[in-house]
Amino acid sequence: MTTQSAAMTGARADAIELLTSDHREVEQFFRQYEAAANDEGVATHAAHEIIKGLSVHAAVEEQILYPMMRKADPQQSGLVDHSLEEHQEVKELLAKVDGRPANDPEVRQIFAQLKESVEEHVKEEEGKLFPALRSHIKPDQLMEAGETMAKAKASAPTHPHPNAPNTPPGNIVVGPFAALADRVRDFLRG
Repeated sequence: MTTQSAAMTGARADAIELLTSDHREVEQFFRQYEAAANDEGVATHAAHEIIKGLSVHAAVEEQILYPMMRKADPQQSGLVDHSLEEHQEVKELLAKVDGRPANDPEVRQIFAQLKESVEEHVKEEEGKLFPALRSHIKPDQLMEAGETMAKAKASAPTHPHPNAPNTPPGNIVVGPFAALADRVRDFLRG
């Protein structure tokens, strides 16, 4: 069940299930984007969903998941730091394509690079970080974290902010302002 459909049906997901679902949704939008080479409307929609999905996902991980992982298993701090570096790379790539025509050849090239970066990040998270987290956090705590993340997604930034802080407390203070600016921007763009 996707995160979006889980939210609509009221189904609960633990933190790892929620984030894994996000990964699958973004993969689906990358496939749509790649397949829409001759359809500007579909490409634009898929590009927008990739940008929004990755921006929200990164914010939630940075605010909730990574601090939780550092606390639960300090030995994983190197992996968390590496994940934050990968997030920064993704945000910088997203900023290069955000608001640009989806079928522009340079934008397509950046999206190909972005997809590669995201795939590597997902592989590391699902193969290393998530199993470590599951072994150190009780199921009820993961469920509670999933609920917190689901709520946080509703108020997370929807566009990349590569110059914003990516760790607490900075990201927690700046995040709501960035999210508000993003929602105004989205509203004005229609």
